[in-house]
Amino acid sequence: MMSMVTPFIIVFHLTILFTLQLNILPAASLPCRSFCGAIAVKYPFGVDQGCGAPQYKQMLNCNNTDLFFVTPSGNYKVQSIDYDKKTMVVYDPAMSTCAMLQPHHDFVMTDVQSAMIPPASDTVFALLNCSIDSPVLNHYKSLCFNFSGHTCDEMYGACTSFKLFHLLSNSSPPCCFTGYDTVKYMSMNILDCTHYTSVYNTDGLKGVGPMDWSYGIKLSYAVPETGCDRCAKSGGACGFDTETEGALCICSSSANATRECAGLSVANAEGGNESPPRRCFRAFLSVLAAVVGVVLF
Repeated sequence: MMSMVTPFIIVFHLTILFTLQLNILPAASLPCRSFCGAIAVKYPFGVDQGCGAPQYKQMLNCNNTDLFFVTPSGNYKVQSIDYDKKTMVVYDPAMSTCAMLQPHHDFVMTDVQSAMIPPASDTVFALLNCSIDSPVLNHYKSLCFNFSGHTCDEMYGACTSFKLFHLLSNSSPPCCFTGYDTVKYMSMNILDCTHYTSVYNTDGLKGVGPMDWSYGIKLSYAVPETGCDRCAKSGGACGFDTETEGALCICSSSANATRECAGLSVANAEGGNESPPRRCFRAFLSVLAAVVGVVLF
């Protein structure tokens, strides 16, 4: 009797040991990060190779704590992304604001960025301290428009940083409220304005002073229709083939599918999606189960 109980106890303890080791192994994880700092990174964006939509590849960069929008003129810190409204707010550290005057600077995007994620219609660029010879005050003056009833004098008078222009000239130098297309096609040198600032959510700023404006650039993007919802519901992450840029549903770090993960749980995938160490431990458990059966019967 004791000869049967002793092997059984040994096998039982080994089974418990292997089971615990199996459970503490890391589950198969997706190679696409879903957060950068406190900001969620969802389709169509991605910060890892092959993640998100190919149209937005390499537009975002994550340094683990901060997310940046990458353009030819520099990296702009992402302040927020609204996935329902399909907007992203970025901040240009070289842009002048009501509280701080910055040196001359241009905001430049690639042609793809200008087409896929341009500044939203309620983002206004204010060209400051312009020369009387500036094209936006002469031949292209139609590019300047009224911004919720606000004026140059209001900005120069209310903002600590912009008061300098008034003090230097003893008057209010010309300025221009305009849209992104103006700064897209004409640099600050051509515009002949020394500084610029940008304000977003301008539709709600009527009667609001410059000190309380939201300074930054709100971008508006479109989401390519590739069946991403189906992939996400199956536990995968939407991505693309880095060579062909064809759509993929990324199910694990080593397994991809065309549309969905075939109902597999990413955290505990079966078959080809399961890591080799986990398959090895499962094999050990199968052998141990067989030994237990022999000992008992």
